[in-house]
Amino acid sequence: MADPLNYDAARYVQALIALHSGLERQGPGDTTFSNQILSSLKGLPDNPRIADLGCGGGAGALLLAERFNARVRAVDLSHDFLDELMTRARQRGLDSLIEAIEGDIGNLDWPPASVDLLWSEGAAYHLTFAGALRAWRPLMAANGVAIISEMSFFNDAVPDAVSDYWQQAYPAIGTELTNSGHAEASGFEVLEIRRLPASAWWDNYYDPLSDNMAPFRQSTDPVMRLVISEIEEEMALFKTHHQLYGYSFYIMKAL
Repeated sequence: MADPLNYDAARYVQALIALHSGLERQGPGDTTFSNQILSSLKGLPDNPRIADLGCGGGAGALLLAERFNARVRAVDLSHDFLDELMTRARQRGLDSLIEAIEGDIGNLDWPPASVDLLWSEGAAYHLTFAGALRAWRPLMAANGVAIISEMSFFNDAVPDAVSDYWQQAYPAIGTELTNSGHAEASGFEVLEIRRLPASAWWDNYYDPLSDNMAPFRQSTDPVMRLVISEIEEEMALFKTHHQLYGYSFYIMKAL
């Protein structure tokens, strides 16, 4: 994988946004899977205070607003993705329940204990899983629930091709056991860990993303070509080794 830091960082991010624009999801996920997790939750208030951190185009935020009929604070750094979220919210009659916030998920100036249900899909890695837990734990109400997905090794035995790739792409990647230790050290009890099925990666993310990339494949922009190459490398590795790693959803209670 080439190092994006050798390129203009802003152009790299803009290329990523361009390739993901219009997609329902900016990362792997599945509505049925998410609903199964939410259906298992117990002890939330009738009108929970909900946050979706790193919300992207809003698949999670919209699901949460609709399911709980409660206001959701949806935070993302990308103004483009937040615009897509609010367009979808208006189309579904949920705009009154969505508060779109352009901001840094690692530096939220919210009052302590102001979140009953924290949701974050595929965004914690920006802070590392341990860093995200440290940043977000003060926001959690007593016995509040955090549901955070994190790229995880499913066991310690991974071949060099997988380990080398992820050590370069995301050096903080850990096993589910390691991440559970981070959760406990940060003041959470891990209630359950659920693995996102490999089919959800393809059906809801990689296949639509491949279609989105088609018009850009002939681009002469070296940054765009780099980003496409990296995504294709990621897809090829997952196709071969999806049984070894993926997104684990950590369902946790704040202690």
